[in-house]
Amino acid sequence: MNRKQKHSLLKIVLSALAVAVFGFILLNATFLFDFLYQSLLNLVVTQFVRLNPDLDWSWYPPLKHLSFVVVIGLISWEIFSTKLKLIYKAIYMTVPTAVVLVSVGMFLYRWPIVAYSLGALLVVGTLFWFYRTKQPWIYYYTVILVGVALGVFTLMGGEI
Repeated sequence: MNRKQKHSLLKIVLSALAVAVFGFILLNATFLFDFLYQSLLNLVVTQFVRLNPDLDWSWYPPLKHLSFVVVIGLISWEIFSTKLKLIYKAIYMTVPTAVVLVSVGMFLYRWPIVAYSLGALLVVGTLFWFYRTKQPWIYYYTVILVGVALGVFTLMGGEI
């Protein structure tokens, strides 16, 4: 291998490591943000009603989560439409990917085969879209990494 090839290989390995490490950190921050967001919603709602909306309204917890998914979608739209470097977008891509896959698992946990099938379909569909739109390899890597990590986590009995 010549010097340029070694540099290119090193850049690929470091990029993949950056996505894994910083993506994991960003995911933890995202789930903390979700907790704070839903707590703030609870605080606002309980100012107007004298009950526990999480217990008394069966539609309220899913609505809170779906509104969080919308917030992540809007933030993602903004981030992916900026001129940020590719590596930063790839690191951030862990967030919407995980949020969508976790949401599918949360809403379909009673039907694990449906949840896994839909999750796999979303991952494969996203990868196909990347292929059709000629996206960089690091986007493929990010989606595969998040999909495999969440799949293994769930199969090993982990819960979010």
